Amino acid sequence: MIRTGDEYRDSIRGNRDVFMNGERVADVTTHPMFKPLVDIRARIYDMQHDPETRDIMTVEADGEVNAVGNALPFTEADWWAKRRAVDRVMEEIGGIVTRVGDETVGEMWSLYDGQDVLNEVDPQFSKNIETHIHKVIAADPFHVSANTDPKGDRSLAPQDQDPDMLLHVVKETDAGIVVRGAKYETAAAYANQAFTKPTIANWGNEQLSDYAVGFICDLNSPNLKFICRGGFAGASGGCPRADARDYPLANRFDEVDALVIFDDVLIPWENVLFYRHTKAATFIRATLHRYSAFAFTQRTLKLADAMIGAALFNVRQTGLEKQPAVQEKLSALAIWRENINAHLTAAVTLGERSPAGLLMPNQSLLYAGRCTALNQLNAMTHLARELCGGQICVTPNAATFDAPDTAPWMEKYYSINDTWQAEDRRKLLAYARDLLNSDYGTHRLTFQLFAQSPPFAQSAAVYRNFDWDGPLDFVRKSAELSDRVMETGRRDPGDGAVNQWYRQRQQYKQAAE
Repeated sequence: MIRTGDEYRDSIRGNRDVFMNGERVADVTTHPMFKPLVDIRARIYDMQHDPETRDIMTVEADGEVNAVGNALPFTEADWWAKRRAVDRVMEEIGGIVTRVGDETVGEMWSLYDGQDVLNEVDPQFSKNIETHIHKVIAADPFHVSANTDPKGDRSLAPQDQDPDMLLHVVKETDAGIVVRGAKYETAAAYANQAFTKPTIANWGNEQLSDYAVGFICDLNSPNLKFICRGGFAGASGGCPRADARDYPLANRFDEVDALVIFDDVLIPWENVLFYRHTKAATFIRATLHRYSAFAFTQRTLKLADAMIGAALFNVRQTGLEKQPAVQEKLSALAIWRENINAHLTAAVTLGERSPAGLLMPNQSLLYAGRCTALNQLNAMTHLARELCGGQICVTPNAATFDAPDTAPWMEKYYSINDTWQAEDRRKLLAYARDLLNSDYGTHRLTFQLFAQSPPFAQSAAVYRNFDWDGPLDFVRKSAELSDRVMETGRRDPGDGAVNQWYRQRQQYKQAAE
């Protein structure tokens, strides 16, 4: 059943070892660097009960009301419902948050599709993933993803260096497996559970490995430590007493990342999704984002809206909107934004049936849309900076607009007309600076770029999912080539475990046709 915001807060007040700036955090729900996001996540829970939003935020199935973000997608309408809910949340909170559950729960659906791979290891693992998917729907936890490792020396195998650099199993017990190592997890310190899996994509000839393990981790488990990066809320611009008015985004929407230390943590067998099987690990790395890439790319679409809005207001207030050179730059931002929108829309409209019977967004279109969104993000950010102008980096802070000795001068030089008075201009310039130039803004730029794997891996997903046979067959017919040349084009690229999915996918497509 759907939770309330207070129920969520109570669920994360356990005796967790959470550290911020070297100090232990007594209560993540009240600490100034965690509270803004805890309150946002609580608000999302409360929106599921609010008469004005509950119909958008929930779905009824089998007589129970569940969160629409957690519900399995079977139809095109299910995806439109998810998209409407995310848009409503972003409008409600007035900003963009990425790791609040719906963007990561889809990763588990990829394993749901891969039950045949899990059955090769142990049929119990296949049963576990099905159980957990329905548990997420029923219990409505805040679910995040544990992915990136501390890395270590990546030219060496894990066992040829400090073995704890990558998370691994150190012992089996009747109750479950005991794991040791570390993972970086955004929002882990204030979430309920994490889907934890390896980052290794190339296992070589290794068939079995203690590092090939995936599981659901209860984030209230004993022997977990959360060592968080310094949050931006309340400390923006390097000043511990920074005025929140100068950093309106950093003080409201910073999603705190944590290095989560697994210091011999027991994972019950019912929470283990695969173990000591590199084929299963390879499969999940290759198909991890087949659903979650949609929610992630939708966030980038909303980020494009924020950049366009900030840039357009800035050129309008100074009367530059009618200049052709300015319109050209605004059009570039709009074209980028609409390309993202088009890919999301087409991916749902041309969705594909998955092996488990779910409706996947069209994989080629979805991954191409993700690359369209992120490959141009750096350039679009710089374009928005240019349109906002140099004032976003030279405007004094809010205190200067308040102080008796300086306020009259700020009023004189920052007021343009009856529409644009000094205070509105200050707010707009502070917003644009925090969005594009601040520590928070540049942090978010990097996060967007790498949050769902580095750019080369995102391009590889496009390569694996694009239908190469169509262009090949067109050229074969146009050039009057023999049929046998197509066999070369149909050779499977990459790993056999990955190709098992792609061959299966082709069978499903042929059956649908």
